[in-house]
Amino acid sequence: MSSTNSPEAVKKLLENMQSDLRALSLECKKKFPPVKEAAESGIIKVKTIAARNTEILAALKENSSEVVQPFLMGCGTKEPKITQLCLAAIQRLMSHEVVSETAAGNIINMLWQLMENSLEELKLLQTVLVLLTTNTVVHDEALSKAIVLCFRLHFTKDNITNNTAAATVRQVVTVVFERMVAEDEQHRDIIEQPALVQANSNRRSVSTLKPCAKDAYMLFQDLCQLVNADAPYWLVGMTEMTRTFGLELLESVLNDFPQVFLQHQEFSFLLKERVCPLVIKLFSPNIKFRQGSNTSSSPAPVEKPYFPICMRLLRVVSVLIKQFYSLLVTECEIFLSLLVKFLDADKPQWLRAVAVESIHRLCVQPQLLRSFCQSYDMKQHSTKVFRDIVNALGSFIQSLFLVPPTGNPATANQAGNNNAGGTVSAPANPGMLGIGGGVTLLPAFEYRGTWIPILTITVQGSAKATYLEMLDKVEPPTIPEGYAMSVAFHCLLDLVRGITSMIEGELGETETECQPTSEAASSTTQSSEQQELQSTADEMDKEIVNKAVWEEMVNACWCGLLAALSLLLDASTDEAATENILKAELTMAALCGRLGLVTSRDAFITAICKGSLPPHYALTVLNTTTAATLSNKSYSIQGQSVMMISPSSESHQQVVAVGQPLAVQPQGTVMLTSKNIQCMRTLLNLAHCHGAVLGTSWQLVLATLQHLVWILGLKPSSGGALKPGRAVEGPSTVLTTAVMTDLPVISNILSRLFESSQYLDDVSLHHLINALCSLSLEAMDMAYGNNKEPSLFAVAKLLETGLVNMHRIEILWRPLTGHLLEVCQHPNSRMREWGAEALTSLIKAGLTFNHDPPLSQNQRLQLLLLNPLKEMSSINHPDIRLKQLECVLQILQSQGDSLGPGWPLVLGVMGAIRNDQGESLIRTAFQCLQLVVTDFLPTMPCSCLQIVVDVAGSFGLHNQELNISLTSIGLLWNISDYFFQRGEIIEKELNKEEAAQQKQAEEKGVVLNRPFHPAPPFDCLWLCLYAKLGELCVDPRPAVRKSAGQTLFSTIGAHGTLLQHSTWHTVIWKVLFHLLDRVRESSTTADKEKIESGGGNILIHHSRDTAEKQWAETWVLTLAGVARIFNTRRYLLQPLGDFSRAWDVLLDHIQSAALSKNNEVSLAALKSFQEILQIVSPVRDSDKPETPPAVNVPVSVLLGSISGPGLSRPFVRTDSIGERLGRYSSSEPPIVTDELEDLNLWWAAWNTWYRIGSESTKPPITFDKLTFIPSQPFLTALIQIFPALYQHIKTGFSMDDLQKLGVILHSAVSVPISSDASPFILPSYTEAVLTSLQEAVLTALDVLQKAICIGSENMQIMYPAIFDQLLAFVEFSCKPPQYGQLETKHIANAKYNQAEWVALNYVPFAERSLEVVVDLYQKTACHKAVVNEKVLQNIIKTLRFPLSLKYSCPSESTWKLAVSSLLKVLSIGLPVARQHASSGKFDSMWPELANTFEDFLFTKSIPPDNLSIQEFQRNECIDVEVVQLISTEILPYANFIPKEFVGQIMTMLNKGSIHSQSSSFTEAEIDIRLREEFSKMCFETLLQFSFSNKVTTPQEGYISRMALSVLLKRSQDVLHRYIEDERLSGKCPLPRQQVTEIIFVLKAVSTLIDSLKKTQPENVDENTWAQVIALYPTLVECITCSSSEVCSALKEALVPFKDFMQPPASKVQNGES
Repeated sequence: MSSTNSPEAVKKLLENMQSDLRALSLECKKKFPPVKEAAESGIIKVKTIAARNTEILAALKENSSEVVQPFLMGCGTKEPKITQLCLAAIQRLMSHEVVSETAAGNIINMLWQLMENSLEELKLLQTVLVLLTTNTVVHDEALSKAIVLCFRLHFTKDNITNNTAAATVRQVVTVVFERMVAEDEQHRDIIEQPALVQANSNRRSVSTLKPCAKDAYMLFQDLCQLVNADAPYWLVGMTEMTRTFGLELLESVLNDFPQVFLQHQEFSFLLKERVCPLVIKLFSPNIKFRQGSNTSSSPAPVEKPYFPICMRLLRVVSVLIKQFYSLLVTECEIFLSLLVKFLDADKPQWLRAVAVESIHRLCVQPQLLRSFCQSYDMKQHSTKVFRDIVNALGSFIQSLFLVPPTGNPATANQAGNNNAGGTVSAPANPGMLGIGGGVTLLPAFEYRGTWIPILTITVQGSAKATYLEMLDKVEPPTIPEGYAMSVAFHCLLDLVRGITSMIEGELGETETECQPTSEAASSTTQSSEQQELQSTADEMDKEIVNKAVWEEMVNACWCGLLAALSLLLDASTDEAATENILKAELTMAALCGRLGLVTSRDAFITAICKGSLPPHYALTVLNTTTAATLSNKSYSIQGQSVMMISPSSESHQQVVAVGQPLAVQPQGTVMLTSKNIQCMRTLLNLAHCHGAVLGTSWQLVLATLQHLVWILGLKPSSGGALKPGRAVEGPSTVLTTAVMTDLPVISNILSRLFESSQYLDDVSLHHLINALCSLSLEAMDMAYGNNKEPSLFAVAKLLETGLVNMHRIEILWRPLTGHLLEVCQHPNSRMREWGAEALTSLIKAGLTFNHDPPLSQNQRLQLLLLNPLKEMSSINHPDIRLKQLECVLQILQSQGDSLGPGWPLVLGVMGAIRNDQGESLIRTAFQCLQLVVTDFLPTMPCSCLQIVVDVAGSFGLHNQELNISLTSIGLLWNISDYFFQRGEIIEKELNKEEAAQQKQAEEKGVVLNRPFHPAPPFDCLWLCLYAKLGELCVDPRPAVRKSAGQTLFSTIGAHGTLLQHSTWHTVIWKVLFHLLDRVRESSTTADKEKIESGGGNILIHHSRDTAEKQWAETWVLTLAGVARIFNTRRYLLQPLGDFSRAWDVLLDHIQSAALSKNNEVSLAALKSFQEILQIVSPVRDSDKPETPPAVNVPVSVLLGSISGPGLSRPFVRTDSIGERLGRYSSSEPPIVTDELEDLNLWWAAWNTWYRIGSESTKPPITFDKLTFIPSQPFLTALIQIFPALYQHIKTGFSMDDLQKLGVILHSAVSVPISSDASPFILPSYTEAVLTSLQEAVLTALDVLQKAICIGSENMQIMYPAIFDQLLAFVEFSCKPPQYGQLETKHIANAKYNQAEWVALNYVPFAERSLEVVVDLYQKTACHKAVVNEKVLQNIIKTLRFPLSLKYSCPSESTWKLAVSSLLKVLSIGLPVARQHASSGKFDSMWPELANTFEDFLFTKSIPPDNLSIQEFQRNECIDVEVVQLISTEILPYANFIPKEFVGQIMTMLNKGSIHSQSSSFTEAEIDIRLREEFSKMCFETLLQFSFSNKVTTPQEGYISRMALSVLLKRSQDVLHRYIEDERLSGKCPLPRQQVTEIIFVLKAVSTLIDSLKKTQPENVDENTWAQVIALYPTLVECITCSSSEVCSALKEALVPFKDFMQPPASKVQNGES
């Protein structure tokens, strides 16, 4: 405007006007003078105005009517040149806006005339346009006239004019509406109450409108009238009008000025009342028309659809819908339904094409679609318009495939037939690209023989229509093949793109809005908070509304979309198209996922999945499109009957891979095309980018991927990533190079897909895990019962997912590991192996991962991570257990120091290995344990030490591998050493822990329960260790038992001092005695069968070749160990309350062992017995000597000599550490034990000893080969115990006890030896040596008698018993004892190596006993007890037996010793006997003694033949000694001795003094050597006692008298016998000895008579004389003898008789008186 207002412009205008007027006047000068005048007056007028007014333009406008007049007149001339000049001038005035309303009216009238005259038509149009566009002065009638003028010009014959007029009309219509808009703008600020328009108000009531609005209203109303072929109300003067042009104008107004209709109710009314009915009416031919229907069949001819109108109607509809949808809700519903109908297959091709284009226009406006959805689909009784549109598109596309387009049947047929080959050649269509011999592949869809090319029709996101823009075409155009399809395809794509981007945009907004801003949070004022709440509430409502809309939109469209897209995907042969389809499916799936619409989401995903798999294959995996079944997980891998693709497949895709289907039964191969791979990549993309919204459809996605991976032959590698691998079986996978290069990418994307799971939220992650788990379960089901390669996809991916989600492993650990544990139990080894691989990798990764907070502070997590490792222990497959243990080993090596509270689990895994699980497993587990014991004991919590002990113990009990058992015992020793070294630390920590647990237990109100309670925790640890070793001590394998036993006793020995005093109680009862019980039981029940060899070629020594013998060794070891502990730790044990009970139990064990029928055990038991008895009194640790003191009896020396098999190994004492610690020495006072209690203990020991002795030596009732007879070493040891024991019990040792002892000693000595042992025990028979047993017996008695000797009076009464015992032994010399019914052989006859029993040589023993008797008697002869108990008599009685046997004694030495002993004893005993003569205590002894003398001196046994003369003489000397004893010790004391006895002695002497011993000569006696010396001695003694001069007592006289009579009688006998013999022998001389004897008798007679004469007469009684005289006749008879020696002797004998010739009578008388 400024340009026209500037002074220069105004000046120019004035000049131009004047020049125009001048020119006009010149032109009209001749022809038209009025015009000329007018022009000239005009010039003056102009100048005047210019001169007078400052506001020149305003003044001009006021006078414009006059100023314009000349030009109007000029136009009236109808002269072309003038007219043109005038019109130009008028235009110039108009452009400077100096035309008034009146002037304008005049101008229009003038233009009308020109128009009617068809003059300057183009200039007219130009002028009208300038007039109407430069200002707003033209209104109402004038305006309508101007508009009509343009319309009229539009319908001229001239094409250029027509078109120009059309353009002008369009512009004018626009101007009218633009004015209205401007007018509204001006009045916007002035708020006025709009008059309410009644809904049914008359359409003419426009009074409320402002001027410009009124014009616009009138114009629009008339346009509607015209299109409807009615007369216009305002545009008066219209002559003709076309519908097409009317519709175009309506469309442009509606399109350009929607706000007019929306803001003014009058206009809205027009829209509703006029436009819509008009459109609907005009549509009717299109609606009714059916293509191909016969016109004749319908009664009234149907109007054919007319392309130009139809197309324009659709454009109007598009605008209406787009712009006024909110006003015309109902009408739009109708329009949209019509659009949908136009897509029907029976509509003309062009109609369908434009309809599709119209729909496309809607599809690119997502907000509009959203409104449809809100207004229709979400209302209750309304058409579901939005859904219908989408479904219609779907059916449209389908119909295109089903019905070949009518336009060109040839192509349809060709397309139908060209699929025999794999490639598609382009149809030979002139409109298409040229064919290069079928090389060029056109993008196209191909389905069931229908081939439809894809045309590039539009840029994505804009609906650029082709046919809707064909405004110049009157005839329907031919639609190229594929056009409609392509548009419909794009409709779908744009629809999806639009909806998803809109909804996702809005979703994004609401998500950001939902997060409260920090300012809002910090606002303090009440009001602002309330506002905040208010706005939040509004937002929430809005969101709820929005969400409902989004869901409805998706629900409405997804079915149709999916159907169409799936079909297109199936049909697509172009990679780009496929990509677009897949992208659409993917975005829809993602959107549904975000909105939580599971059904639709799963449906889209299923579609992609199906696309990824070979045809028909998909149907079985994802055998469901409907959502209803989706939730039932019915896309099962199992039971697929996979249909193979035949080569004539409908796939026009390049086959890029041939692989095996994943099925239970192997079934040929399946092929993957490049499209499958493309779909697969989309699927991966979906999972990768939208994993968070997949939820349960992860199962679909993963199931599909699993199948693809399987077909492509990808196999899991470490960490779970899939790498191309060889198929394990079946025809191996064939891959083209195209797909080979793709594989690493796919594998990589697959891995990235699971890596990206770390960005999923927890819920989505759980969905992913669940899906993998259920996939895996199906794979497991499939793998049952066959050893085919299983699908490991799910397991591998579970591993990968776990590894990348370590930072939040807690939330997925349980489901993840729970499932993997199930996999680990699968029978298919490959499956199992991977399950274990995954599980162990996860555990290791979890432990090494840098958690926050670190594991050391998050014990719960650590235990959670280790728990599955423990759970694996319940699986029986060895391969899994091996993996588990290898994992443990690796954890130990990497994490061992930081396991902390995880130790119990880790140790539990090692401990869970059972015996039957194979050597390698046990070995691996044991390796772990060794590592723990060597490296990790200090790092683990002390509470776990007990578990270590248990586990180590359990390995000891494994019987697979002896070495492991033995090594584990070594480990237990190492552990005990560790306890010992770190005792204080461990104790402290355990006590602390104990206190904490105690507290917890109290809070919960439960009792704390642990083994060996209430011992302190550290002691409990030891006790557990001991208990474990104890169990090993009764292991079935001897080596283990031995090792464990040694270790147990060594540990208790070495470290026992660490235990609390009270704990010893438990050690004794729960550990040691418990062990003894079990060993005893096992030993007694052990098998006696011979074991051939110890496995392999190991030979077993005969002492260990039965289980029984092997157990014997264990028993020996155990008993010795316990005894040693009792011995060395007595000072600790004794103060315990029940020591005596323990002692009893121990003794009981010793007893049962001693009585066991096994020499080794029984002997060892006695050794143990000896060990525990060696204690004098308890010594405190500090001053305890290193070896137990020996008792004063030298037992220890004896002990050395005993050694049974297996006992030679010395027990090493391991006290030294304990002593160094001196733990008890500092803290406890020395222990004073109760004497009485001590005695009880010893008596208990005595009772045990007695029981052992009596049981073991009691002869068995029957004998056979297997009869057990105790061995000599055993008996020896048994007896050797007694002296030591006796020292302690001697004070109370009673006669009864002595009796018991005697029985045992006697029995022991009586036990025979087995023949195979005899060479070791018996000396050669000739040597007189005692066996050690016999020594021991005598020692025992010796100890006793010594004790009695110094003992009290009441002890001495035991002497006789000891004598009895010894005498019993003495009898053995001649009468060896019997052992039950056992037959023994003499050693010489026993065969070695046969089970025969050999009697011992008892002679040395008996003789030694005899010596002891003599010694003892010498000491004790005068003892009262000895006297009273007739000991002497017993001795004599005992000796009588060997003496009477004499030469018949087993050993010659015996009777000699007996004689000498008898002499010794008598030399002591006789005086005592004489002393006690009066008491009568010895009365019974004399006859015994007499008999003994008699038996000995006149023995019945015949001397052996080989007896030499010297020997005989020596023996005779012995006899002489006896007689001497009689003469010195007995006869002199005749008055103290019973008469009978003396008589017996005399008779004996008498007998001895005469040579001939038998009255009759037999041959046998010839040889008996005469004991001349002996006879002499007897005789002399007789003589001596005949004339003992000093007769002091009558007793003596009696002796001599008796002696005389005996002597005389003897002489008489001898003489008689001689005479007899002489007479009988005749000339033969008599034996020398008889001659000697008779000479001796004769000499004795003479001597006797001499001595009788010498004695005092009163000493000789008459009887004697008579006897002497009686000899005389006998002597006389001897005179006849032939021997000269006899004769001389006889002479001497007869001489003394001379004195008897005349006996003095007086003497005789005296004698008589």
